[in-house]
Amino acid sequence: MNKNSIRDRILASLSLAGMGDALGAPTEQWTIDEIATHHGGLVTRFEAPTEDTFAGANAGKRAEVTDDASQMYYLVRALVAANGHLEHDGWVACLLDWVNTSPKAGFMGPSTAGIVKALQEGGDTASVGVIGRSRRKMTSVGTTNGAAMRVAPAGLIHPGQIEAACEQAFITCLPSHDTDVAISAACSVAAAASHALVSHSLDDIISAARAGASIGERLARVRARTVAGPSYLARLDMALAIARDAKDDQAFMRQMERTVGNSVLAAESVPAAIGVVAYAKGDPLRTIALSASMGNDTDSIATMAGAIVGAWVGTEALPQTLLAEFRAANATDFDLDELASGLSDIAWCNLQPLAV
Repeated sequence: MNKNSIRDRILASLSLAGMGDALGAPTEQWTIDEIATHHGGLVTRFEAPTEDTFAGANAGKRAEVTDDASQMYYLVRALVAANGHLEHDGWVACLLDWVNTSPKAGFMGPSTAGIVKALQEGGDTASVGVIGRSRRKMTSVGTTNGAAMRVAPAGLIHPGQIEAACEQAFITCLPSHDTDVAISAACSVAAAASHALVSHSLDDIISAARAGASIGERLARVRARTVAGPSYLARLDMALAIARDAKDDQAFMRQMERTVGNSVLAAESVPAAIGVVAYAKGDPLRTIALSASMGNDTDSIATMAGAIVGAWVGTEALPQTLLAEFRAANATDFDLDELASGLSDIAWCNLQPLAV
C-alpha cells in the first residue's frame, strides 16, 4: 500500500458513489417492475431524470449528481479544510454552505430539512420534532439515511481504522440524524469504506460494516438518543442473508424490497446497500446497476454501495465509458481529482502510525 494507491482508491470511491447517484436519479421512487420494463433489465446507462423523480423536479440533467453525492463532496471539502479533524461547528457550517450554494439543495431529505430550517431561523435544533411540551421526539425524526449517504469520506480519511472512522462519522450525524438507527447505519458505511481502502477481502469489508454498526449503536446510547423501531444491525444481517441465498438478480431485489425495504429510512436503504455490495461481489458496474434497479430510494442506495466498492477496486476497474460521461457532466461543480488528493493526503498521514 502506497500513497498513490490510496489516492486512486479514494478517487474511485468518490467517482463510483457519484456515478451510482446519477444512475439512480432517474429511477428514484419507481418500482422494480417499472424500471425493468423501461430499461429492459438492469439500469446500465445514464438518462435525464423525469419530472416524477426528485432530481427531475429539481432540474437535474443526465449523469449529474443529486443532493446525495453533492453533500458527500461538500463534506470532503470540509474535512480537507479541517485537516481531517472536523468538529461539530465546522460540520454545521459545511451543511449550511451546501444549503446556500448547492443547486442540489432544493430537495434535501426530511431529517436534514427540519434541522436546516431551525439553524437558519436561529432556533433550537433540539426542539425539532419534539412532542407537545415534553422532550421526547417523534420517532420518524432523525431516522432517515441522510447521514449514511454522505458519510463515506469520514471512513476514507481513516484507512483500516474503523473506530476513528466512526468517531468522525458520528460528528456528521449531528444534529440532523441523532438517533441510534441513523448513527449505526452511518458508522456502518464509514467503517466499510475505511476497511475497503486497505483490504483484499470482501468478507472483511462486510465484517467491518457490521462492526461499525455496533460501534454506532454504542456511541448513540451514550451521546445521542435511542428510538423505538427496528435495529439497523438486525436488518443488515437480514440483507446479508438475502445476498448469500439469492439465486438471481430479480429474486435478490424483490426479496430485499419485501423483507428489508428500500426506502429513505436508514433501517431499510442502508442495509440494502450493503447487501448489494455483498451480492454483486464487488463488481463496480453491477453494484450501481443493481442499486439503481431495485426501486424506491435508488440514488441513495447506489451512492452508498458505490462508495464502498470504489474504495475496494480502484479506478481501473470502473466502467470507463460511464466514468467519462459522469466526470464531464459534473466537472463544473466538482473537481474529483482535487477532492481525492486532499483526502488522500490526510489518509496517508493517518495510515503511517499503523505501518510503524
